[in-house]
Amino acid sequence: MKKRLRYNSPVILTFALLSLAVLGLDKLTGGVSTSRVFCVYRSSLSSFLTYPRFFLHVLGHASLSHYIGNILLMLVVGPPLEERFGSRAILLAIVITAFVTGVAHFILFPGTALLGASGIVFMLIVLLSMTGNGPDSIPLTMILVVVLYLGGEIVDGLLVKDNVSQLTHILGGVCGLVIGSFLYRGPRRRRR
Repeated sequence: MKKRLRYNSPVILTFALLSLAVLGLDKLTGGVSTSRVFCVYRSSLSSFLTYPRFFLHVLGHASLSHYIGNILLMLVVGPPLEERFGSRAILLAIVITAFVTGVAHFILFPGTALLGASGIVFMLIVLLSMTGNGPDSIPLTMILVVVLYLGGEIVDGLLVKDNVSQLTHILGGVCGLVIGSFLYRGPRRRRR
């Protein structure tokens, strides 16, 4: 039997391809496209580009290794979630997380720029760890993920001075908890 390729996770795969295209555009424009459109930073509220940046910063990456680190995790964690909840729910989760992390960074860190999908990755990791969540149970895997991943980010945020936005990771994880509480509460859907 002849096997064919299947675009099995449209939101996650499209996100990965768009991020790669943005990285390519960054190289072609010498970083101008990324600094103007694909990262969020304190700018005038009267500037039109301020608002799309709240969402588009998740598509920008500082380097190929930054891109691979984020997208590889998305490609592992995202497709099972998209299969379980559907493309629309995962796209909405990504949009909400991008907005929350973008606005928080805009308000709290006026002197720095934020780019990358790590907040989305943390949201997906926490969301996946909630598998098995029932009305009268809490999965131990979720508790361990929250303690290990998010706890580690809190410690790093307090003790380590680097170019990593631990707040974005923490907010991504919190978005995963909140979104997961809604998604896992509803009836299970299967895509066909």
